[in-house]
Amino acid sequence: MPDRAPSPVDRSLPTAEARELMALVRDIARREIAPAAAEEEDAGRFPRELFTLLSASGLLGLPYDSAHGGGDQPYEVYLQVVEELAAARLTVGLGVSVHTLASYALAAHGTAAQRAAHLPAMLGGGQLGAYCLSEPSSGSDAASLRTRAVREGGGDWVITGTKAWITHAGLADFYTVLARTGGAGASGITAFLVPGDAAGLNVAAPERKMGLKGSPTAQVHLDGVRIPDARRIGDEGQGFAIALAALDSGRLGIAACAVGLAQAALDEAVGWARRRQFGHPIADFQGLRFLLADMATRIEAGRALYLAAARQRDAGRPFGRQAAMAKLHCTDAAMQVTIDAVQVLGGYGYTADFPVERYLREAKVLQIVEGTNQIQRMVIARHLLGPETR
Repeated sequence: MPDRAPSPVDRSLPTAEARELMALVRDIARREIAPAAAEEEDAGRFPRELFTLLSASGLLGLPYDSAHGGGDQPYEVYLQVVEELAAARLTVGLGVSVHTLASYALAAHGTAAQRAAHLPAMLGGGQLGAYCLSEPSSGSDAASLRTRAVREGGGDWVITGTKAWITHAGLADFYTVLARTGGAGASGITAFLVPGDAAGLNVAAPERKMGLKGSPTAQVHLDGVRIPDARRIGDEGQGFAIALAALDSGRLGIAACAVGLAQAALDEAVGWARRRQFGHPIADFQGLRFLLADMATRIEAGRALYLAAARQRDAGRPFGRQAAMAKLHCTDAAMQVTIDAVQVLGGYGYTADFPVERYLREAKVLQIVEGTNQIQRMVIARHLLGPETR
């Protein structure tokens, strides 16, 4: 059964330009994304040509400077675009969020020459990015990463190691790679921009996942990858701080994806509730009405939370605590809403003939990526109480 196009959400957008942008996104979602979403996810197909369209439409660089191909949009607007795309197909919304994350280091910390050389292609030239922080033995404990970059010859860097759980692995045109250039701990890590066709960069077989099958996830092996110092981003030892700043923003992207996925599940459940059983629409039964009311409330609360965090970011104020809260609440809400959507559809909800079973499988990963929800609770608690004393 094809996915339905996302239902229009009543949005408060700050400008007429933002309203026109949202109309464009909804048109692309209706015509280009939703009709093939179920079939392509079932086949495990990544829609690379769709990302070329999104880039040409100006949707892959929305929160970045227009001088380098970006859209000059506030995060408040960018995240609502991500939500709309995720409601049509999570692979697409998540892909835009990951690309934005991968572009952050260069956009925020690159030199003027680096930005001029690389950002136009990254933001509006059809390229697709990947973000390489996690490793097989260091996921949540990212500061213990082992991938190493060593200076050789005339200042070139040689990078060796393995990155894990990399979205767009094997398809990306560029990889933002965090590697150890100094001693142990966070202060020894540096960021690099590695081209997707670099000699020595190889990709393992994709992970076999329970959901989000259209979005490739795999290990990336860097076997003596040589890059010039001009592709080092920021100062030596600054990489971990860059990575954490990127993740604060990236968590808001995941929150928006979660709200979009949950909204799609609610739309399916509401549509199903209009069917008749026992001579009445099943929506007449109070138990079902209360279930749908709780689903809608979770979604509205999540949307308000991620938008509040985005507005903090847009105002230049600290937003790490709010980003962690948004990621935690929105992804937990998406998990519960998709469970409830399956329940509304009953036995039909458990079949692959309807999209809610896929939404349930996809929701789970959002509680894990870009910092598990247990890590989000640690971040929030540290803002409240300070670091642990043990």
